Amino acid sequence: MNTPVVVARNHAKKVSFPARADFHRELRKRVKRYFDEGNRSRAGDWRMFLKTAVVAVWLVGSYVALVFFANSLLTTVLSAFALAQGFVLVGFNVMHDGGHGSYSRNKAVNRLMAWSLDLVGGSQMHWAQKHNILHHTYTNIEGWDDDLETHGLIRLSPSQPWRPWHRFQHLYALPLYSLLTLSWIFYSDFQKFFSGRIGNYRLRKPSTGETASFFVAKVGYVGYAIVLPLLIHPPLHVLAVFLFVHLILGLTISLVFQMAHTVEGNQFPEPDPETGFIEDEWSVHELETTADFAPTNRLATWYLGGLNFQIEHHLFAKICHIHYPVLSGIVRNACRDFGIAYTCYPTVRGALAAHFRFLRRMGAAA
Repeated sequence: MNTPVVVARNHAKKVSFPARADFHRELRKRVKRYFDEGNRSRAGDWRMFLKTAVVAVWLVGSYVALVFFANSLLTTVLSAFALAQGFVLVGFNVMHDGGHGSYSRNKAVNRLMAWSLDLVGGSQMHWAQKHNILHHTYTNIEGWDDDLETHGLIRLSPSQPWRPWHRFQHLYALPLYSLLTLSWIFYSDFQKFFSGRIGNYRLRKPSTGETASFFVAKVGYVGYAIVLPLLIHPPLHVLAVFLFVHLILGLTISLVFQMAHTVEGNQFPEPDPETGFIEDEWSVHELETTADFAPTNRLATWYLGGLNFQIEHHLFAKICHIHYPVLSGIVRNACRDFGIAYTCYPTVRGALAAHFRFLRRMGAAA
């Protein structure tokens, strides 16, 4: 894994992990055996294409129903909620695997699926650097994992300074979470593009094609999400529905990722301020900072694109999510054999409760 150099506030200039040791080697050997014995591909198969077709039909159908056929408050709310879930399904089940290169063996197919994030208003160009590099390498390390950055609005790490309003963060977290995708679309994507940075991390300069694609996708999204509906419906109705869709979308995405990294049982390791050295090898670090939830809930697994198996995803991001339920057993057994903790909440409700307990603890006066 290539480790980018980031200058983070009050931290060393580079974070490093010990060399991969016995646990990492043994775990990879067991996972390799699973794929070799069944002659299985680590990428997706026909199940991913079928799932993508279902998601596409859901997304297009809900959009058409909302814009062209909804003629009452009830049908509008139902269609808008369905559209928000269509966007969620694209993000969790199509874009995410494509962005990690695990959707298909074909790189062009992976790029196409990853670009579906731009189709629904985001930016794969920035996501790839924010998520694939910073979050997956420096999980739960304050100042390095940008997913912990809330500009002081919510305290998500013991390393972050406490502020008086954090006492109430478990009460106002949900409204803030719901603003996530609105922030991406209209502010943070452009802030990253024009500043060339995510926090203190310098982004790779986009090519001419990437720049054109970024702006064309943004204009295209505004065109079908706002401009086209304005030709048919009153402006206030369009604005209200647009906000409703994104409040549902932002809340859903936020909660899923919070249940994986900011719950009771997750750790927030701090690198040595002088050397930037992390005590545990990277694989163990990922287990300490990540949690699974609802592993036996097949509906949750299908809906979330396997992101309830977040531990397996972090350890094997280039393996398609259709394999995560089996990999979870392999990882659990390896953790048991090596005496390493494996955090898993049996239900979605349990993980949500653990997140809000965590928020209350982080909000308590330091």
